[in-house]
Amino acid sequence: MITTLKRGLTEGPSERIERMVAASRIRGANQPPDEGIFSTAKGDAYEAYAHLTIRERQARSLASGFDALPVYLFPEERLVGMVYHLGGGQGKSAGPDWSAEGNKEVARRFNSPADVSTIDLFGGGAGPGHVTWHWDWILQKGIIGLLDEYREALKTPKDQTAKEFYEGVIIVWESVLRWAERHVVALEKALAEASADDKPRLEELIKICRQVPAYPARNFREATQAFLIQYLAVMRECPFGGNGPGRVDYFLWPYLKKDLEDGRCTLQEARELIDELLMRLEERIQGFDGWVEAIVLGGSNPDGTSAVNPLSHIFVESIIELDQTHPSVYMRMPSDPPQDYIELAARYLLEGRNRAQILNDPIITAALQKVGLTSEDSMMYTCGGCMEIVPQGMNSDLLFAATHSVPLTLELVITGGEAMRLGQRLEGVDLKTLPGYADFEEFYTAFANELEREQIFRFRQLDVFSETMAEHRPTYLQSSMIADCFERGRDQQDGGARYHHYGVDPLGIANAADALHALKRAVYDDKLCTAEELLAAIKANFEGYETLRLKLRSLPKYGQQDAEADAMTKRLWNTLTDIYMGYRNRFGGRAKMVIFTFMWAPWVGDQLSATADGQFAGTPISQGITPANASMTEGITAAIGSMTTLDLANAAGGASSMWDLDPQWATPEVTGAIVKSFLKMGGQIFQGNATDVEELIKAKSNPEAYKHLVVRVGGFSARFVGLPEDVQDDVINRHRHKG
Repeated sequence: MITTLKRGLTEGPSERIERMVAASRIRGANQPPDEGIFSTAKGDAYEAYAHLTIRERQARSLASGFDALPVYLFPEERLVGMVYHLGGGQGKSAGPDWSAEGNKEVARRFNSPADVSTIDLFGGGAGPGHVTWHWDWILQKGIIGLLDEYREALKTPKDQTAKEFYEGVIIVWESVLRWAERHVVALEKALAEASADDKPRLEELIKICRQVPAYPARNFREATQAFLIQYLAVMRECPFGGNGPGRVDYFLWPYLKKDLEDGRCTLQEARELIDELLMRLEERIQGFDGWVEAIVLGGSNPDGTSAVNPLSHIFVESIIELDQTHPSVYMRMPSDPPQDYIELAARYLLEGRNRAQILNDPIITAALQKVGLTSEDSMMYTCGGCMEIVPQGMNSDLLFAATHSVPLTLELVITGGEAMRLGQRLEGVDLKTLPGYADFEEFYTAFANELEREQIFRFRQLDVFSETMAEHRPTYLQSSMIADCFERGRDQQDGGARYHHYGVDPLGIANAADALHALKRAVYDDKLCTAEELLAAIKANFEGYETLRLKLRSLPKYGQQDAEADAMTKRLWNTLTDIYMGYRNRFGGRAKMVIFTFMWAPWVGDQLSATADGQFAGTPISQGITPANASMTEGITAAIGSMTTLDLANAAGGASSMWDLDPQWATPEVTGAIVKSFLKMGGQIFQGNATDVEELIKAKSNPEAYKHLVVRVGGFSARFVGLPEDVQDDVINRHRHKG
């Protein structure tokens, strides 16, 4: 009987791992120049294949990049494979730049004054990545098994598009297979020159690499090796932050479970292999803290039962004790999670150097089912990167594609289309100034209509980028491991993926809600001022209006469990969810709210003038769906209570919240109780810090002494001293919850 792993059952990193980590960090800080990106011995591969059809040209230029990739072998390793992703070619396409082409097409289709000024104010473009794929298919079938399926399908494709897709998949996977085989050649050469002591290690590696990833994995070590090679390959093809491994413990556990039962492996040996795997993932992207690749642990099986297993615990223990930034390791909580898993989450929040993120399965799976996922598919959710919710290997990759400042929209409706701090106007849209509205309902209707116009415009832009990506950015490896692409004969952005949902981040919801509530109370309900006076005070940044500002600040806010303030936030939330849920994109998919703030709290705040709730111009916005700093006056339970008045099951892309805890108060028992309350009350995604403010202040003034300090920024964790000063100040000034 295999029982759940308890804290301390595995030891910390071995001496071998400690040596390897030290060497890995030196290599990671001194990465070689990027090699093998769409190149041949004769130069640029895309040009070299100009005589071929566009799809074959793209596939062969990508394959040539794999043929040019070097093979790295390192001392003492028990896993092989390394690609340094962040060199000069990161993000480059095989052929024309899809982003530039997308922007050209957007400019061609959307060129009215309203369109142009909306792009100027809110931004254009689209972010790729932020998805996972079914890499477990490689463990089950091997590359050769997958190739056999595609070769068979190529005999009777349903149309020319499917034929070209199948051909591209075959061309690129064959090149990956050649790269994998070159590792065997390198190992055989190393074996011929090795010492007698090292020969057994190399002989074992050769045996493993002859099996995987070409053929199915037969045990835990082969499965881990197969995972690594395919992961490096897909990230080479789709080198975008936010793409990630997803449910690694879920897919690897059956192999480890069988090994444990058969006596071929111990938990400590498994821990050492996981240490090495995590170390390798860190080395490739060391120093780029904002580049997020997420491993999501535990959670639920497709039938809803708990999927928490010993490997879930091992990953958390490992990332705590290795003390590295990548990959992001998050914990899913199934219904009625095991008590020791809750305790591990509390330990991770307190000892994990602010890397932890906790996800609540019942709320998230309900949200996914609202946008059309089956119950079984929803249970397979993970995070593509920071916290964007996606079913593993089932969705196309515009899951986090854009942001939108909700408080800026509110400012435009108050001022008649003027973004005062930006010095820009919204053209081509008929908006009154605040005094022009007879009552709050007329004002709110105008605000909701403008919010809908801007959001729908953004979604329509994403349709254009989806078309452009399908044309200029084929993803043969990734698409071959995304559900239904094979059956449909289509790339994931060309209608192949089972779900074609977009993700957009509406920033500053809490801030806009506080401003709306204060405006309603001050102008229309309590008559604290006229609409003319409030508009004048906002334009003056409250200079000469301090008495009014203090009255506005004293009004109830979201986060204090005030019924009216929470009701206004809920109204805004419902307005947004109606807009998102009502949209259908070019393949019938949904737009999903992806709510987190990343490093943008000071940046978005800097765009805003003074607000109707008495905040000065330039005040940073709140994190995710968390109440504003100054509004959390009644304690963390009240703040969570306000947040969970919102129907968080309407945030199918994820609704993160940030809870910074005073480390003197947040004992393991207190933190565990907070996590349990958060889950029970219906919170969705829990992030936070447990770092002493004084330590942060010292780190800002003496960065050399605090290079080790890691903080949760908003969707990712980063070295504090490497953050921009305004982000450092935002982290320092966040509300710290105490008893």
